[in-house]
Amino acid sequence: MSGGGFTSSSLRASFSYCVQQVRSYDYHHYLCLLELPLNMRKAAFAIRAFNIETARAMDVASDPKIGLMRLLWWQEAIDKIYAKKAIEHPTAQALSSVIHENKITKGWLKRSVEARINDARRESNEIPEKIKELEQYAEDTASTILYTTLQAGGIRSTIADHAASHVGKASGLLLLIKSLPYHASRNRHFSYIPTEVAAKHGLLSKQGGQIELHLDSRENLCSAVFDMASIANVHLQKARELAGKVPAEARPVLLPAVPAQVLLDSLSQAHFDVFDPRLSRGVLGLPPLWFQVKLKWHSWRGKY
Repeated sequence: MSGGGFTSSSLRASFSYCVQQVRSYDYHHYLCLLELPLNMRKAAFAIRAFNIETARAMDVASDPKIGLMRLLWWQEAIDKIYAKKAIEHPTAQALSSVIHENKITKGWLKRSVEARINDARRESNEIPEKIKELEQYAEDTASTILYTTLQAGGIRSTIADHAASHVGKASGLLLLIKSLPYHASRNRHFSYIPTEVAAKHGLLSKQGGQIELHLDSRENLCSAVFDMASIANVHLQKARELAGKVPAEARPVLLPAVPAQVLLDSLSQAHFDVFDPRLSRGVLGLPPLWFQVKLKWHSWRGKY
């Protein structure tokens, strides 16, 4: 089956569209995927492009309702793909091909879209209570991408999945931290600092019965970010502790641990000030060439 009845040339165009999307909107992961063996690369780019479609749905929409409709469209698209119905969308076409060729578990893809739908439906004053909620969101969005990539590569390993869970949680949490200024500028969902962390660092106030985050104190915000980054760091450590038992063919899939570490180091150098302009320079605050060298070095040594 060629991806739901598509001609090979239109399928090739779909895959090349996926590569372009990842390169444009998720450059650090684009560089990670280039380190995968050729037989895994196509599937990995389709899966990562699908993640971009759902991750950006709310950001590119002028109105949150349109963003939500886009996410619901993707939720339906997954059902259609598994029912072997054709969809006129390049990422969906590439994903369909990958799903049917590699027997990808539907539950993971559904979980990832549903987590984003629930997040999009959150009112701006609905702040997660505990950091565990953010860890779960990171698991549902970032870890599931790694699970499906491992599956597409024919890698069946509980240890690799366990490591992928930790790498995904670290990546997802750090990405939420990095995007805090962006969400503050859009005044939507600056609520990625859980109330338990915000309260501890004096960032909460009650306005007419409503709980609000106020960020007047840069110092307090840095302390809150430090707490959240520390949790991400624990996940990275746990993922690395498993490295010796992770099958060699699974390690390149876990390379996103490298950009997560780079972002963590950049945050540390900026004293956990998310508004520090250095964080938005280069690749996660590192000059692009240095980032590539670091990634290549890990890849060459079979580490992550």
